[in-house]
Amino acid sequence: MAYTDDWETLMNGVFGAGGKLKFGGAQPGEKPQAAKPAGSPLPDLNAALQENQRQLDELLKKQNAQLKAQDAAAQSALEDSRRMLRDMEADGLLAKGTADVPPEQLGSFEGLAAEVKKSVLGQDAFVESVVRAMRRPFVLGTERPAARNVILICGAPGTGRHFALAETARIMAARGLLQNDQTAVLDLALYPNSGAEKLFLQDLYAALHAPGEIVIFEHYESCHPGFLKTLSDLAVKGSAPLSSRYLVNKEGILVDAGTALAPGAVSTITPCGKYLVFFSRKGRDALADKFGAPFVAAVGDVCTTSAFAREDLAALAAQQLNALAQKVNTRLGLTLTAGADVRDYVAAQCSKEKGAAGLAAACEQIFRALSEYCLQTDAKLTGTVALTAQPEGVWFSLNGAEAQPLAALLPAEYTGAVDAIRAELDDLVGLAPVKEYVFGLADNLQVQQRRAAAGFKTASLSMHMIFTGNPGTGKTTIARLVAKYLKAIGALKGGQLVEVTRADLVGRYTGHTAPLTNSVIQSALGGVLFIDEAYSLYRGEQDSFGLEAIDTLVKGMEDHRDELVVILAGYTKEMETFLTANSGLASRFPNKIEFPDYTADELLDITTVLAKGKGYRLAESCTFPLLGYYKRRQALDSRTAGNGRLARNTLEKAIFNQSRRLVAEPAAELDLILPSDLEFEE
Repeated sequence: MAYTDDWETLMNGVFGAGGKLKFGGAQPGEKPQAAKPAGSPLPDLNAALQENQRQLDELLKKQNAQLKAQDAAAQSALEDSRRMLRDMEADGLLAKGTADVPPEQLGSFEGLAAEVKKSVLGQDAFVESVVRAMRRPFVLGTERPAARNVILICGAPGTGRHFALAETARIMAARGLLQNDQTAVLDLALYPNSGAEKLFLQDLYAALHAPGEIVIFEHYESCHPGFLKTLSDLAVKGSAPLSSRYLVNKEGILVDAGTALAPGAVSTITPCGKYLVFFSRKGRDALADKFGAPFVAAVGDVCTTSAFAREDLAALAAQQLNALAQKVNTRLGLTLTAGADVRDYVAAQCSKEKGAAGLAAACEQIFRALSEYCLQTDAKLTGTVALTAQPEGVWFSLNGAEAQPLAALLPAEYTGAVDAIRAELDDLVGLAPVKEYVFGLADNLQVQQRRAAAGFKTASLSMHMIFTGNPGTGKTTIARLVAKYLKAIGALKGGQLVEVTRADLVGRYTGHTAPLTNSVIQSALGGVLFIDEAYSLYRGEQDSFGLEAIDTLVKGMEDHRDELVVILAGYTKEMETFLTANSGLASRFPNKIEFPDYTADELLDITTVLAKGKGYRLAESCTFPLLGYYKRRQALDSRTAGNGRLARNTLEKAIFNQSRRLVAEPAAELDLILPSDLEFEE
């Protein structure tokens, strides 16, 4: 049975089978019809055609309705699919942007760099190099478990290094080029010595087996050389042997199996087909110095950021201000406007230390100030906030009102610690040149902060110090106060004071000193390392252990120049000899402060202060005898006598003698020290 659709049936009705138009007569192959009576009218051909056209229109309408229903169903299914993808993005199951990727971009690098540049501004060449590095294994091909690619990303802080990689990974994951955009980060500064071997291997194994396809290594410069050899083997050979037997427990953690023969022992670590990405401020030469030439040869790409041009900073500032405007509108219900002057002010917050992060910090400060303004009233504020830049900072005006400085809205910075420490330093007797230097540190920091705010370059001064002077002149006391003061003024990240001597730095056997000294340096990072009697580290050219400690200290100071302040203290002559132990030692300490001997008058003041601190007071009649005694002792030997220890010892003897006197004189004042209580050692 032949198939005919509606269209064919309709056409056959008009034209007849075979496509010939039907009139009144029989067609070939048709049975002749009876002749019509004479006078019968001819068929109305126009009416037939109109009827057929009507039927055709109805059919077309029906088919169009069916097609529209199919399109609506397909569109609804597509929207449901995109809604599900967006929900998965919000839950972190997919990379952001996956739902909006056009079908033609799936599995493709086409236009990827241009898409990354939309959010990573001012680093076009760097973005292109990162995308090229990520694309390289797709072109060259790699075989697991070898590393997919080894990449060095270098440049100054705040130039978009991490953000560019994160954006590239996100867009690659959205296009299906990566399974996800997750990254594992390993901070190699956490493994400074050989004692961290097990922790290093556990963390490395966990990072290589993490869900993401990118492993980031930070601060390789501070890592133990033995662990860098393991990383070099991963890049060059595709696997790294383990020195002992390890097992993977139920939690997926690599554990030492000891000497036990256990099935499933792990003898090597592989890159698991991951991208190995090393971040550093330094370039290829520094990498070769730490890892060696074979590792550098295995590096597939070196991606370097550049300093931001003025127009790039202006674009970044505009981007930050746009984000700020959206945040102000969403959170505070206000419309934010700002001109080129505010944009340039924000752009000027880029500094050598912070980079472009200074721009975000400036916008965050503006938002916090506006938030404080809104919190000052219970009424809901509406309207437009106009920002303007003045030499002293950003000002704002709400709905055309008089402009006010934003900085005045922020809570005043806490300076109680600084004021208290300054007062404590001021209360110390004498030491005028020492106090002048310490207070000058705060002045320099304040000036550098003002230069940064005004868009000028800043200069970080070395704060390593050497305190020299006779015993008891206040070197240790000042070192402790300096650590507290540097922390209070914001010159240190941590502020802890680590006090050590030779015994804490010099090992007991060969190979023990360097790890011991490095461990002390690591504990002091972010704070102050104070080495008292530092000259004891050098006992002559035959003291190999002491020389090793000094060499390790010098190298540590260079590696952590922005993270550590080292203060050495000792006697003047001995310290001069000590500084000759290493050719680079003296140059590391530009600040040499000589602590002068106390005068007799200052020793008297010290005695009075010490007595007050212990709850005693000196009778006025004690002044002349004490002054005479201190002058005589200093004339004999100022090296041992002209210091605070003499005052402390003299007071302690007086207190002891007073207690014996009070037993015999019950009615005498308990806190008063008389001349008869004084006992002088001539």
